[in-house]
Amino acid sequence: MKYRATIASALLLGLFAISPAAAQSGDGWVQLFDGKTVPDMESVGPGANWRVENGELVADKLSADKGTNHLLTKEKYKDHQIYLEWWSDEKVNSGLFIRCQNPKSPGAASCYEVNIFDGRPDPSYGTGGVVSFAEVDPMPKAAGQWNTFLVTLKGRQITVVMNGYKTVDFRNGLFAEGPFTLQYGSGVLKVRKLAVKKL
Repeated sequence: MKYRATIASALLLGLFAISPAAAQSGDGWVQLFDGKTVPDMESVGPGANWRVENGELVADKLSADKGTNHLLTKEKYKDHQIYLEWWSDEKVNSGLFIRCQNPKSPGAASCYEVNIFDGRPDPSYGTGGVVSFAEVDPMPKAAGQWNTFLVTLKGRQITVVMNGYKTVDFRNGLFAEGPFTLQYGSGVLKVRKLAVKKL
């Protein structure tokens, strides 16, 4: 009886890991990266060298250009899930910008920014957080290992699950619909999977 109570308590507290890898397969999922070519998404902004190496999408600096680059989906999304499997070095500044209102100039003021930024000066909105909307505490470290995001947006409810554990879960209705981007700012970013599913 005590064992059952412990399991029930853990489930209520969300201590059991959620399996994002299992969640991104099956009906409804659209794979945006096939492991062979750069995704058919619009490139917005300067400074990124997107290419495919060994079945992975890789981004680093093309030159000394300042600014960030975004791979932008052609389609707008309202209620949906995004699955991202990525590796980053310690210098990376990247993330997912979701429900963007100004696709030609994506930013944290007009999108929800799910951050990949271990070195952010204020770690409250670092890796696993949503900049200006949902703090992460403690911030999980991502650099030097493969990681997963499963981001769910349903109405006003927004949830981020990183490596099977929920980092943020909040309600906000500022941005209701829009395309999303895979953003690159600095360091080295590698992606093995990028998929989306409408809900």
